[in-house]
Amino acid sequence: MDGDFSSIPTRDELIERAQELAPVLRERAAHAAELRKLPQETIDDFHRLGFFKVVQPKRYGGYEMDPSIIFDLQLELGRGCASSAWVYGVLNVHTWQLALFASEAQDEVWKDDPTTLISSSYMPVGTAEWVDGGVKLSGRWSFSSGCDFADWAFLGGFVPTEDGKPPDMRTFLLPRSDYEIIDNWYTSGLRGSGSKDVVVDGAFVPDHRMHKFSDGFRQKSPGNVVNPSPVFRYPFGQIHVRSVSTPAVGAALGALDAYLEYMKDKVSQATGGKAKDSFANSVIAAESAAILDREVLVLRRNFEEMFSYLERGEKIPVERRVRFRSDSARAVNAATEVVENLFAACGARAAFEDHPVNRHFQDIHAIRLHHANGPDTPAANFGGVLFGAKNTDFFI
Repeated sequence: MDGDFSSIPTRDELIERAQELAPVLRERAAHAAELRKLPQETIDDFHRLGFFKVVQPKRYGGYEMDPSIIFDLQLELGRGCASSAWVYGVLNVHTWQLALFASEAQDEVWKDDPTTLISSSYMPVGTAEWVDGGVKLSGRWSFSSGCDFADWAFLGGFVPTEDGKPPDMRTFLLPRSDYEIIDNWYTSGLRGSGSKDVVVDGAFVPDHRMHKFSDGFRQKSPGNVVNPSPVFRYPFGQIHVRSVSTPAVGAALGALDAYLEYMKDKVSQATGGKAKDSFANSVIAAESAAILDREVLVLRRNFEEMFSYLERGEKIPVERRVRFRSDSARAVNAATEVVENLFAACGARAAFEDHPVNRHFQDIHAIRLHHANGPDTPAANFGGVLFGAKNTDFFI
């Protein structure tokens, strides 16, 4: 991976870099789990290889590529380390979302240092009070992945509205000096993601450092004035949910890689038979590969379809957005079932922490717990829309 990375790479070049980095991340995975955050070397590699520039506006030195590149890279990185793929994806979604903020906010973060990263916790638990020029924000947010490497944070909450008006959910942008990180990340899976709590006590957030969720839903944000490219016209919800679902598919691909490698040399202590000669083991391998291939193809199709609307300057139909949202969560469910089957087929040795499939098993179950990855609610909404009901999910 040595070489000159100063020029803008192609999509294929970026994917190749991720494929070359994946085995390195696999070797670092145990250390990341011990640290309960990614090693600094991994963040440095993401910077060096240009991964953090992929969806950054060109006016700050970014590549301004279609955000589907994030998820192609996550698939490759996740084969090596799901925590690395997770942190990479969510931090890049924040880069993409900052381009939707007012230009003044973008300059505050990137003008002096365009390599600055942003972490987040979008759960709307913050308490906001209107004051002159903005809001006074307080609260405690959980699951701020990669926060140790970020100098700013996106935090979610509702702002007070007049009687009768619907709740106004917003993303608040705060500098590192305005919040405290609480080191409470002790988990069985995604240990390397460092998804710690963040506490804010009465910080002032000016108007230009707020982004309305409704603007993200309508595909019309203040930042589109200075960043008019179609790549910044996707609905925010579609980008966010894919950042937390794609690592599951990457982890499942990594589990399949580990399963095949492990089974090639395994000999049953009970029967003396070779695992690779087992009919059942071969069927599990084939079914796992087919299921994951199907999910990847569907997810890529969805992005291609969305971008075709954006290129034509058209709105993405709500009924299609509903389906895409359901597909994102369903992919996690399918990937989790694949890993469970691979894990069980490996036998009792898979229960040991150092077994190559065990880490993927623990990580994917942590990924599945994310609110956006529960399949039932988006599936019920999708099915309702198919029956002619109105959409009930505005995070699409």
